[in-house]
Amino acid sequence: MSDIFNFLFEQYKTYETLDIVLEIIAVFFGFLSVWFSKQNKIWVFPTGMISTSIFVYLLLKWALLGDMMINIYYFIMSIYGWYIWTRKVDETHLTPISKTTLKEKKTAFLIFIATLVFVYVVYNYFDKWISWVAYIDTITTAIFFVGMWLMAKRKIENWFFWIIGDLISVPLYLYKGFTFTSFQYFGFTFIAIFGYLAWKKNLHKNPLTL
Repeated sequence: MSDIFNFLFEQYKTYETLDIVLEIIAVFFGFLSVWFSKQNKIWVFPTGMISTSIFVYLLLKWALLGDMMINIYYFIMSIYGWYIWTRKVDETHLTPISKTTLKEKKTAFLIFIATLVFVYVVYNYFDKWISWVAYIDTITTAIFFVGMWLMAKRKIENWFFWIIGDLISVPLYLYKGFTFTSFQYFGFTFIAIFGYLAWKKNLHKNPLTL
């Protein structure tokens, strides 16, 4: 048992107490954000912005550029999503949950490719291609960029990207030495699955003709 504990938390002995507290707070608000997303509540965005703001600071300090860029993007897309979710499509209805159109699928694909290229250029500029982790970071960044864009648009397919990205991130963050963040993504995986089921139920109750 002690060996497992040391494997999970040994690295925190070298961290500043403030950074550990901030990571825990960021994880807490991250959980709240994903939970509110599952519930289809607007609070997904303010809680997410608190979490991502803290993670941007920590990830910059820890020199994890790919992860930092993901969180900067989350923050920006949270502002956009907040606007989309509260925008009225007519006199009485807000933007509903819907499926992606063919045009949106093409846009999602372009976002994925553009993100791969962007992260490659950034990593190459800062000479970050030093291990296999950088390649996984590039892929997860692209996955999460698409997922966040689809969530901001209130598209049900966003959950597929979150589930895939979360599953990759659990062992990835554990390997990087950020156990609390790894636990966060582990919990995110289950919330994302239930989130998809909840949104699917909502979609069937309120079908939208595209």
